[in-house]
Amino acid sequence: MEAELVALSAAVGQICQLRGLTVATAESCTGGWAAQVITHTPGSSAWFERGFVTYANAAKVDMLGVRMFTIETFGAVSLETAGEMAAGALTHSNATISLAITGIAGPGGGSPEKPVGTVCFAWCLKGGVPSCERRFFAGDREAIRRQSVIHALTGLIVTARNMP
Repeated sequence: MEAELVALSAAVGQICQLRGLTVATAESCTGGWAAQVITHTPGSSAWFERGFVTYANAAKVDMLGVRMFTIETFGAVSLETAGEMAAGALTHSNATISLAITGIAGPGGGSPEKPVGTVCFAWCLKGGVPSCERRFFAGDREAIRRQSVIHALTGLIVTARNMP
């Protein structure tokens, strides 16, 4: 694993141990890559609780409790869906902090409203309200997915640092 991702893995572990947090991930377009990076660090079972790979809309509904209304109204790639994914990861686990990633990594699947590279994120603390963000990344499928993982893990660290 490349040095930047190894450093992110260690930083996630450090802040989670410091704050007594356990992580759940809810991933779509990254297919479990964020969970893979988190678990790269030995001893990660102390802060990583579980990961949900919910690529299909039905999986988002079944595994995370995302409302079909949300997907039909706003789309699978939306702030609303990402927020429900992050909240659902906490509801359906014993974790205390979560991240969610849903996006269009390409090469197809984009639209004028949501071009390839559109990725929605959410981070949530148990008992809290998800913090959501939309980003646009450039590059091929691998580059978009990699940038998404980095952004999601960086956001997880910021959320953990800023918790009350």
